[in-house]
Amino acid sequence: MLDYQAKKDLLQRKIILVTGAGDGIGRTAATTFAAYGATVILLGRTQHKLELVYDDIMAQGSPEPVIMPLDLATATPDDYQHLADLIAVQFGQLDGLLHNASLLGTLTPLEQLPITTLEQLLKVNVMAQLALTQPLLPLLRRAPAASILFTSSSVGRKGRAYWGAYAISKFATEGMMQVLADECDGSTVRSNSINPGATRTAMRASAYPAEDPLTLRTAEQLMPLYLYLMGDDSRHENGQQFSAQPKP
Repeated sequence: MLDYQAKKDLLQRKIILVTGAGDGIGRTAATTFAAYGATVILLGRTQHKLELVYDDIMAQGSPEPVIMPLDLATATPDDYQHLADLIAVQFGQLDGLLHNASLLGTLTPLEQLPITTLEQLLKVNVMAQLALTQPLLPLLRRAPAASILFTSSSVGRKGRAYWGAYAISKFATEGMMQVLADECDGSTVRSNSINPGATRTAMRASAYPAEDPLTLRTAEQLMPLYLYLMGDDSRHENGQQFSAQPKP
């Protein structure tokens, strides 16, 4: 589905929450979903960045988004429930959830990996995803066809030396997606994962500082798959692993 051609009204009247919406792939996904008709809930830890995304969406003539600042590293169960309550009052349901926010951590041998680093990445990359999904599931079940997308990585499907905490967190993400998909099988809620691949983002630059970013695909070039999995054409997809870039 890398060459998927979405109809311009693909996401019309859908309510979609995007985490990590202030930067990189999350920002691009939010503006793209909005361009195809969705009302996007922008979740991130930096108010200013979310406001810039808000401005971009309004400038392109899309439905007005909603800004919901939240730091996944410090959020509590009450914070997640409060967010779900706000969505319930304002919209009554949720049609899509893109778990995009992640921390990279440091690239180091497991032998030298600080346990505190692993704890931090598991908190943001894994535990926060479940803590957010739990209170949102009742709202997702109210939608005719709801999609939950988890962001994976190639190192979350095949371990690679020195990727330690990040790889562990992405393996856990894949497992969470599969368990949730199996639990929701036969319902109106589906769950899948996307491996974005090497993309021209700040996170990629921090992992590969010597790499020429012009050799990488942009986040915009990945959006056909994101649109496919968030729209109703993928209603039959559940528990599947997708890659946003062709295999080399």
